[in-house]
Amino acid sequence: MSKAIIRKMSEVQLQEVEWLWKPYIPFGKITIIQGDPGEGKTTFALRLAAACSSGEPLCGMEITEPFNVIYQTAEDGLGDTIKPRLIEAGANENMVLNIIEDTDPLSLSDKRIEKAITETNARLMILDPIQGYIDKNVDINRANEIRSVLKKVATVAERTGCAIVLVGHLNKAKGASAQYRGLGSIDFRAAARSVLLVGRLRKDPSIRIVVHDKSSLAPEGKSIAFNLGNNEGFYWVDGYDEVTAEELLCGYSAETKTAVAEELIRDMLDDGEEVMADEIFRVAESKNISRRTVNEAKKKIPNIKTRKVGKGWAWSISE
Repeated sequence: MSKAIIRKMSEVQLQEVEWLWKPYIPFGKITIIQGDPGEGKTTFALRLAAACSSGEPLCGMEITEPFNVIYQTAEDGLGDTIKPRLIEAGANENMVLNIIEDTDPLSLSDKRIEKAITETNARLMILDPIQGYIDKNVDINRANEIRSVLKKVATVAERTGCAIVLVGHLNKAKGASAQYRGLGSIDFRAAARSVLLVGRLRKDPSIRIVVHDKSSLAPEGKSIAFNLGNNEGFYWVDGYDEVTAEELLCGYSAETKTAVAEELIRDMLDDGEEVMADEIFRVAESKNISRRTVNEAKKKIPNIKTRKVGKGWAWSISE
């Protein structure tokens, strides 16, 4: 039996994380973008590819100069779907690349992935969807089979410094926690250093929200939103940065959230006593209701009164 080779943690050099888009997408790691079909995850992925190829950053992104992107799709046609959408997004077509797989389908275990990244110096690779790049002999629901495949992909990402983004569908387990909604083994989520969830508003289907559902290398980023599906085309939308993954999966409605906050305020002020605003904010936060939403709900209560008490404010409801 061979002897185990041991090293001390004192011998391991600290390594700073490099970011494509902090804190959403790290270089040299796996990121997953997931959502139900038609919710906007491919549009989001294409906007990401276009931004990196053109050097025109998305909201909150910093790009010093454009770089090559490899985009693989197992569902959409390159000429009739992907290219028109990339052009509309302002991509540099010469810097969005594709591994030809017409007669030789690509899989996550394929050596061509690392070779293409290395030869083109691509800093971002997107595979859409994950399920289209799993070898037919691998069961996506069996952890022992999928784990070895993802370890190879993670190694390629780390070795090349390329951000590898896998686009995935959700399963049909409605009501389950967000971490169990990814299609296939939960090892997909375990292997990813970052997971982004894309979904639409129930009240306004043209608004799509991107929630940072998992982040292993930095605090989770605020949710971001974009418009998709009306005559105005794609544009970013403010006001949804506090939306959580669980809320999005339930069909988040800003009106519903405000209504919950309004009910909370009324309940806490029901006996006519004054309650400090900080206490109301604290209780609301424990229920994943933001301070902004509480203040919006407060405006809907016509008989609410506020009074300065020390360094804070006391709220009450008049008869």
